[in-house]
Amino acid sequence: MARFTGKKPKETPELNMGSMSDIIFMLLFFFMVITTMRESTLFVKISVPQGTEVSKLERKSLVSYINVGVPQQNFQSKFGTEPRIQLDDQISDVSQIGQFVERERTARVEADRPFITTAIKADMDVRMGLISDIKQELRNNGAFKIFYNARNAGKK
Repeated sequence: MARFTGKKPKETPELNMGSMSDIIFMLLFFFMVITTMRESTLFVKISVPQGTEVSKLERKSLVSYINVGVPQQNFQSKFGTEPRIQLDDQISDVSQIGQFVERERTARVEADRPFITTAIKADMDVRMGLISDIKQELRNNGAFKIFYNARNAGKK
């Protein structure tokens, strides 16, 4: 019988790095596609009140947000300390809600216009008079689907 001599220790094969750049670019494109950009900068402080009957919206793409609250600390020198209405990226008045509703309608496809919902995201310390004025202006402009943002009783 012959004896085998001179056994070499087994080497681990090198890792092929040729496809690593392809994998990195696929991940980059994946995260670029699924990431949503912030629609507007929030100028007002909002502490959402607690709700008893909370339900989720079905199509969030058809929601127009009206933010109501006291301006944040760094904007109080410009806008004051009274509760303000924020439409998109600007502090507005109740009289400008009609223009906002019309802009939101024209930005949507004709088939989606009946399903547009207006969400009022108001601070819990805002007086109901301002909310009533907003609701009345929405009614006058034909925006009858109104949603109030609230948090669940169990969540903070």
